[in-house]
Amino acid sequence: MKSEDIEYLNSFDDIKLKEIAKKLEKEKQKKDRKKRYSKELEALQYELLQLQNWIYDNNKRVMIIFEGRDGAGKGSTIKRFIEHLNPRKFRIVALPKPTKEEQGQFYFQRYFKELPNEGEIVFFDRSWYNRAIVEPLFGFCTKEQYEHFMNIVPSVEEALIKDGIILIKIWLEISKETQKKRFDERRNNPLKRWKLSPIDLKAQELWDETTYYQKRMFDLTSTKISPWISIDSNNQKEERLIAIKYVLSKIDYDSKNSELIGNILDNSLIKVV
Repeated sequence: MKSEDIEYLNSFDDIKLKEIAKKLEKEKQKKDRKKRYSKELEALQYELLQLQNWIYDNNKRVMIIFEGRDGAGKGSTIKRFIEHLNPRKFRIVALPKPTKEEQGQFYFQRYFKELPNEGEIVFFDRSWYNRAIVEPLFGFCTKEQYEHFMNIVPSVEEALIKDGIILIKIWLEISKETQKKRFDERRNNPLKRWKLSPIDLKAQELWDETTYYQKRMFDLTSTKISPWISIDSNNQKEERLIAIKYVLSKIDYDSKNSELIGNILDNSLIKVV
């Protein structure tokens, strides 16, 4: 070691050296977590390919609903699901607000057009559950329409399941603080600013009201045949892994790697509502 290097090191006291060591350790842990995440995600995405092939070969119909507060990470989670899937065998459904014609239709009609065909997985980035939270919260439906929906949706889902559709419902949960942080990141990033809508901007103000409708949705529509699963999305990387594992755990496909998936409901970040 050169004399100037020794002098440089001697210029640091013990406190500074400990701070440097702590910083280096944090950076190492961060790299290790990132490496572990990437490795596990790749293994799970391979399992998703196995699942997709089984669904296609056996003419199964799979419908996965993603719901959650604005900023919960629905789109980014779906992106990890589909990253290596065959694009001919899945669809993403993220419907815009209904047209005037659709407003006069049976509420489920435009969603029924998007139901999975044989051999297909359909990912719903929001779904008919707009009527359970967003629509009553912002006055986009009447009280009577809201109550009618809440009364009939369990029967509708039961009918779909009995017809052979594999229906999985996932709610991504975040804290108010995390939501604000993610909104601020979007606001300050020109490439993400498009994600902020007027409804998003009201989300923080209407936090408690949203909680009320969310709880009522769980109480009335999480049934034995069609339960809601809630996943803590404050840590997005962990949430994505858990969401993929849960979907894999719900379907008995060939060559399933049960050891990789594990008993997912033992994880403290996921719960049956």
